[in-house]
Amino acid sequence: MAAAFVATFSVACGQPDVKSKGADRTAGKSTAGDTNPATGQTAGSARRARVVILGTSLTAGYGLDPADAYPTLLQQLADSANFRVTILNAGLSGETSAGALRRATWVLDQPADVMVLEVGANDGLRGVNPSDTQANIEALVDTILGKQQTARIVLVQMEAPPNLGRDYTTRFHNAYGTAAKNKNILLVPFLLDSVAGVGALNQNDGIHPNRNGSRIVARNMFRALTPLFTALSAGAPATPN
Repeated sequence: MAAAFVATFSVACGQPDVKSKGADRTAGKSTAGDTNPATGQTAGSARRARVVILGTSLTAGYGLDPADAYPTLLQQLADSANFRVTILNAGLSGETSAGALRRATWVLDQPADVMVLEVGANDGLRGVNPSDTQANIEALVDTILGKQQTARIVLVQMEAPPNLGRDYTTRFHNAYGTAAKNKNILLVPFLLDSVAGVGALNQNDGIHPNRNGSRIVARNMFRALTPLFTALSAGAPATPN
């Protein structure tokens, strides 16, 4: 990514989003039509596993219609594959890993079969010590399991902008793998793979995916989560991480 792109990224993601069309209306809400958020069920259907995505503006759908935020598109892909899952968008613009840790208890007021953690993007933009990011992720896992002992936890790899130097970006990248290993949770590939730095796939700010970019992000997540969705839809029991 060019330096100008990185600078724009920092401005765009580093502050809470007051213009996002999706953030306030979708945070913590189901993307699946007539689903009861307390039970994860739709009228006349078998129980659907509740999948909560705790994330930043990337998850909230900054600058997009809520229908184009990747969690909504992910729900559509899951429905098309007949997976019995209900995906809830708990994205909040500008949030750091420390903020996610503080918010987790509130998000977990309702039961969750799966917690997907898209956290830390703003840590990288602000130059937060990767050791602190790792510690927050690990504490977040402990908090989740303290509230939902059988929840499956998925950590999404995030990356720091290259203008912070190779040492920092390497340490930041490795913090995710180390946290996932220490807590025995699933780590899935970079959320913005094939989207980050591609002008045609991002909004004018140069970082948040546009409608086309969001579709690629949704497909990235769908590929990564398909094995888990398959197990959940087959009725495989949720097991502690």
